Amino acid sequence: MHHVSAADLITLPEGKTLEFKRDTSSSKNLMKTLVAFANSAGGTLVIGVEDSTRAVVGVENALDEEERLCNLIADSIEPRLVPNIELLALGDKTLLAVKVYPSGTRPHWIKREGPELGVFVRLGSTNRLADEALIGELRRGALGIGFDEQAVQEGSPEDLDFTAAAKAFEGHRTLGEKDLESIRLVTRSQGRLVPTFGGILLFGRRREEQFPDAWIQCGRFSGKDKSVIVDHIDIHDHLPIAVERGLEFLKKHALRGADLSELKRKDTWSIPLVILREALVNAIVHADYSQRGSPFRIAFFDDRIEIESPGMFPPGITFEDMLQGVSKVRNHVIARVFREIGLIEQWGSGVPRMVEEAKKLGLPEPEIIEIGMRVRCIIRFAEVLVQSGPQSSRAESQLESQLESQLESQLESQPESLALRVLEILAIKPASKAELSEKLGQREVSGQLHKVMRDLLAAGQVEYTLPDKPNSRLQKYRRVK
Repeated sequence: MHHVSAADLITLPEGKTLEFKRDTSSSKNLMKTLVAFANSAGGTLVIGVEDSTRAVVGVENALDEEERLCNLIADSIEPRLVPNIELLALGDKTLLAVKVYPSGTRPHWIKREGPELGVFVRLGSTNRLADEALIGELRRGALGIGFDEQAVQEGSPEDLDFTAAAKAFEGHRTLGEKDLESIRLVTRSQGRLVPTFGGILLFGRRREEQFPDAWIQCGRFSGKDKSVIVDHIDIHDHLPIAVERGLEFLKKHALRGADLSELKRKDTWSIPLVILREALVNAIVHADYSQRGSPFRIAFFDDRIEIESPGMFPPGITFEDMLQGVSKVRNHVIARVFREIGLIEQWGSGVPRMVEEAKKLGLPEPEIIEIGMRVRCIIRFAEVLVQSGPQSSRAESQLESQLESQLESQLESQPESLALRVLEILAIKPASKAELSEKLGQREVSGQLHKVMRDLLAAGQVEYTLPDKPNSRLQKYRRVK
């Protein structure tokens, strides 16, 4: 956090890099926050301020408290964390500001809980317990290792679609099979060539067997929420092609008005394609593919477009850093390939270019926020769009029925995807089959959903809320932690 006065500091909102505490009485929560700051993007913990009212209560015997806090940190956190503790004067009160910097020895953890249950990260203004996948990501980030550079030990170069890779490089360079190692689509491991995770993610013949979430779900919704869907596609192409297919879906719904001949003459779009391309490329390049649970999502509403990708911000990076052009490459192989085929122009330029383009077009500044274990980019329009061409209520009903039927048939053909979506919904709160069906966009509970729920129960991934009454009409399902 940039240097600010104590008076200004207490007016700032709590968030990823700032938290207020009245005193040091809840030492465990203090330690969680410091661990989370160190494992994420750093931050400042201010002691002596009511976090809800911002009333300044100060710290009595500040020097003694500073010493006690230093000892507490030394005894409670591993590996050793050495924050910078400052005494801040505000009127006749003294505050303690504990400044933590992004750590090169992460992950840190609460010593009493151990490295399995004591690692926390900062998510918004809260501290979140890190699971095994996230702990692995923290370790890789500290060592500068990209997830997608790792070898697929049981694989072979034949697992990659070389024809698709060569086609992606057309117009940029001729790709020979010997080039696969130089661009890290394959690597040497134990004396033989094997694909990297990046190679599989980009051009794997059976990518979704290893990465079931590496596809894009697109939806056009009528209005400003997800209550009515009017079009839906799932994109399962290789990632470089998936970018273009995602943009094609957006273009399809972006033309102004209903007169197509007039639109072709004007050749005009109602959405900021430059911004959307940058946002989609950023999402795919910086996603945390070690996180499992749900695919990339493009949601087109009447007033905005949202693009979601798995994972949090790369450790050590905030949105403010991104605005300044600071870039931390999470997936080196994917980023290098995207750069070579022209999808990335310059490192770190994506977010500043999005902001610059929004200013040029008179649009609100795009937002990039962390929602759960996902990153969401929100691009708002200058004016609310409406679906072109009036339809009778009967026609609307027929269209809605047709789309729901299409969506259900897609879900029927993707039981693994359906199971992951069910688990994502239940991670938020318990739900009945009818409630799950509604959230999945189905008209009624499908046979496939019945089967998926039986399988998830049998696998111990979900459980009944009323285990003694399996057939109760009040029965719901919850995700097993």
